[in-house]
Amino acid sequence: MDAQIDIMKTMTLSAVLNPEEDGYVSLCPELDIASQGDTIEEALANLKEALEGFFETASAEEVRRRARSRFAKKENP
Repeated sequence: MDAQIDIMKTMTLSAVLNPEEDGYVSLCPELDIASQGDTIEEALANLKEALEGFFETASAEEVRRRARSRFAKKENP
């Protein structure tokens, strides 16, 4: 658990918001985790909750694998 907290404290994550017909979709592209909400604020809050759930349940290796995978795709299109 401590390794997960250390990883979470050192990562800078972004959120991409896309309007949809009935609200907003929020995406953290670094970890490929998404959520949604009726408003921008709700979509961001739900994404934060989804990320917290991911960090609480994922192994440190899973966090590193997802982060490396996303960064590798950016570097090698």
